[in-house]
Amino acid sequence: MGKKEWGGIILYKMFTRYFGNPILSSDKNHGWEGMAVFNPGVTLFQGKFYLLYRAIGEYKDYISNVGLAVSEDGFNFTRNPEPLLSPEEIQERYGIEDLRVNNLEGAFYLTHTALTRPATKGGEPHQVSLIKTRDFKNFQKMGVITPKYFCSRNAVLFPEKINGKYAMLHRPLYLTRTKHPQDFLLPRDPSVWISYSEDFFHWTGRKVVLEPKFWWEDFKIGGGTPPLKTERGWLIIYHGVQDVDYENKVYRAGLALLDLKDPSKVIYRSEEPVLEPEKEYEIEGDVPNVVFPTGLVEKEGILYLYYGAADTTVCVATAEKEKLLNSLI
Repeated sequence: MGKKEWGGIILYKMFTRYFGNPILSSDKNHGWEGMAVFNPGVTLFQGKFYLLYRAIGEYKDYISNVGLAVSEDGFNFTRNPEPLLSPEEIQERYGIEDLRVNNLEGAFYLTHTALTRPATKGGEPHQVSLIKTRDFKNFQKMGVITPKYFCSRNAVLFPEKINGKYAMLHRPLYLTRTKHPQDFLLPRDPSVWISYSEDFFHWTGRKVVLEPKFWWEDFKIGGGTPPLKTERGWLIIYHGVQDVDYENKVYRAGLALLDLKDPSKVIYRSEEPVLEPEKEYEIEGDVPNVVFPTGLVEKEGILYLYYGAADTTVCVATAEKEKLLNSLI
């Protein structure tokens, strides 16, 4: 499938991989992260890049811890020798997965997938849990914020309230079309929904924002990076999955702009992926052919997109913010 051009600019080439990728790999000296590190949440804190990554130390139970790595330049990271967060609560006893860092009201809210069943057995039903911190030293585990019958994951929060309410993008697995007539308004495949809340625990106003639409996301799509506010709209980088065949799936990254006042409205959506598995470290790994975006940071006009590669390593790609936005509309 060839790449399409918009106004003479090839959108998928807007993000440039860092030549030193992967920026983080497993560390055999630390048993808790000795097998794989991937899917990081990222933010700026006290002028530095804080990267909270998913770490796997064994494959038998495949339980995820969260590690912390810090950088001055966004490329060269120094990591802590011990996990930053480990499964302790009953709702997360089989792992803290795919954490995102959401900046909101002067604090950092960490959304993540909490597993009450082993990931090796599917982990379902997935639920989203919330952790709050102000300094990445002291953490308040606030607990599960989505019901089991949603089977949600890939949740990100908007960095400000929308019409007086907190807003969340998430990907319910179970809210898809079935044979029942009353389900005709549900999406056919797993999609990105928006929900609103006054307290983080009771969510209303559910609405589908993005459904699988293009060739590279025909199996399912899900949230990626927390929304970044721009003059053009809320910028998100999400993931799409192509169903090549029963045993082979390809994970790519796409781009969307959502309306600033009503983020359920899509202003722009890339027809082609902005990043896809091309390098060996993205094609070969624990899960082949995966580019999974989870962190987006803007600093001095540069966008830093952090992603997991083949569920094995952490990578980064960059783009000029204004150049990217000007190529969209």
